[in-house]
Amino acid sequence: MYQIVKKKVLNPTVTMMDIAAPLVAKKAEAGQFIILRVNEDGERIPLTVAGYDREAGTVKIIFQVVGATTELLNHKEEGEYIQDFVGPLGTPTHTEGLKKVCVVGGGVGCAIALPVAQKLHEMGCEVHSIIGFRNKDLLILEDEFKVASDKLIVMTDDGSYGRQGVVTAPLKELIEAGENYDEVITIGPLIMMKFVVATTKPFGVKTVVSMNPIMIDGTGMCGGCRLTVGGKTKFACVDGPDFDGFEVDFDEAMARGTMYRDFERHAYEETCNLFAKEVK
Repeated sequence: MYQIVKKKVLNPTVTMMDIAAPLVAKKAEAGQFIILRVNEDGERIPLTVAGYDREAGTVKIIFQVVGATTELLNHKEEGEYIQDFVGPLGTPTHTEGLKKVCVVGGGVGCAIALPVAQKLHEMGCEVHSIIGFRNKDLLILEDEFKVASDKLIVMTDDGSYGRQGVVTAPLKELIEAGENYDEVITIGPLIMMKFVVATTKPFGVKTVVSMNPIMIDGTGMCGGCRLTVGGKTKFACVDGPDFDGFEVDFDEAMARGTMYRDFERHAYEETCNLFAKEVK
C-alpha cells in the first residue's frame, strides 16, 4: 500500500498527488512513468512521473479525471492509500549534451513536459517553453515553467490568457527568427504533437514526442502500447515513451487510441453513479 502524502487540485479536471514510494523515487528520472492500481480489484493505469523528491521518498503524479480509475483516484484524500505503485518504467528522456531546447506542452501533457524542462534547466541547457490550454481555467504549472525556462510563452485557444492560438504558431515564429534548437521536445494530445512535427520538419529540427497509448502491463508483453515508428513495430512502455516524431505514424496511433472510448465512457459513468449513490 502506498500513502497519499499530498493532494492538490490544479484545475477543475486535473489533480496533483505526492505518493510515498521511496524505491520508485530513488530511481525515477524525467520522462519515465509508473503504473498504479487504486484498489485490489482496480485496473492498471500508467501515469507519467511528474516529479520526485529522493530525500522525502515521494513521487509526484498529475492526472486528468477522464475515466473510471482516475475518478476513483480523485476521491482519495491525503493520508489514504492506493494499492499498487510500480516503477519507474520506460526509458528516461535523453537530455545529455543538449544546449538549447524548446519544450512544447499541451494541456495535462504539461505535467510530463515540466520535469523534462526542469532537468534540462538544471543541466545548464537554455530552455524555451511553449505551453497551451483551451482556456485560462485549465492553465496549470505556469509558475513552475517560469522557473525552469529562459523563455516562456503561454497560449490559450480562446485568448482568455496569454496569447490566443495554438502552440505551433510561436514555435514556427521562433524557428524562423533564427532560434537554433538542438531539439524540440513535445508532449500533449496526439493531434498537437502531429502538428508540432509538421511545423519542425520543414526546418529539419529534430523533434522528440512522448507517446502515451493504451498500456496494460508496462513490460512489452501485452502489446497494447504498440506503435509504428519508422515502419517498425515499437512498444511505448519499453522502447519509449519518447520517439523520433518524424518517424511516428500518428494516424495509426490516433485510430488505436479511440478503440475503447465507448467502453471507457460507460465505466466512467458507472463509477460516477456509484459515488452519487453513496452521497445520497
